[in-house]
Amino acid sequence: MTTQTQPRIHAKQEDLVPRIMVRIMFGLVLTILGIVTVATLTGRAPDSQPPVGALLTERAIFLSGDASGAARVLDENGTLLADFTPQTGGFVAGIERVIARERGKSGIDMSAPVLLQLREGNRLSITDPVTGWSAELMGFGATNSRTFARLLDKP
Repeated sequence: MTTQTQPRIHAKQEDLVPRIMVRIMFGLVLTILGIVTVATLTGRAPDSQPPVGALLTERAIFLSGDASGAARVLDENGTLLADFTPQTGGFVAGIERVIARERGKSGIDMSAPVLLQLREGNRLSITDPVTGWSAELMGFGATNSRTFARLLDKP
């Protein structure tokens, strides 16, 4: 004789997350959502932006890239500074795609240069003066940051 048991639909009480923890997590999410909403509606500037140091050097560059990862960097006179293969130019091509997307959203001229800037504290950034977009390159790792730092040193 075989006994067939019904499958259990609900978990055992000891396997469940305590109800008080679920309420605390829900309350935390609502609190954070409220803080972000108030900050957004009042126009409060972010507190976590890095300090802007004095500008040490700056170079206007033109970026071009394709989906394969190949990229070219020209200076303001049209002189080739770097020609990256698909194996080595992925980060530069990625930055170029981000800038193209930002300019495309605003319907702005795609041929304007971007600024490669070195500031106090060895902070390297790339800035698009046309859209106001910028990125601190140190956040992308030493190798990627070094790729752009070499462009500042080229004559």
